[in-house]
Amino acid sequence: MTDVAITKARSDRDLDAVRALCWAYHDFLLNNSPIDRDITQTFYPVPKYSALMDKLPDLHARPSGIILLARDAQGQPIGCGMTHALDKQTSEIKRVFVSPEGRGTGVASEICKQLISQARADGFKRIVLDTSCQLHGAQALYARLGFSRRGPYQDVPAEILPVLVFYEMML
Repeated sequence: MTDVAITKARSDRDLDAVRALCWAYHDFLLNNSPIDRDITQTFYPVPKYSALMDKLPDLHARPSGIILLARDAQGQPIGCGMTHALDKQTSEIKRVFVSPEGRGTGVASEICKQLISQARADGFKRIVLDTSCQLHGAQALYARLGFSRRGPYQDVPAEILPVLVFYEMML
């Protein structure tokens, strides 16, 4: 990974860049596969996702969460990722996304490593995440980082269970 800066998203400008990346991720999922479209429309229809974007800074606030933003050498936002607490022991990774311009550079891996490191520093004992069964690159990344597959860690509608993959790492 060269000439990429990953920082905590703190300013309104940073948060706007993260929101734009999150919307790009939402659009990517809607167009990636019929399965991803169904998952996205089930869990994140536009009104619900809009409300979520408005609450990002609160949902992922320090000290129990974090929002990271990756920028390329020209300062353009190319990736993001965030965590939040599910309980006192468990942190969850959410919305790791790298724009097409940043893919293949190791940005997603570095974002995840920093999220894991922060969760560990914050005293969490495990970190969890889920992804679509259609996102093979994401699954390979999580395996390389040392995550193990597991069952669901939250209530998920039965019809969606077969198309999600759940991961866990003890910290």
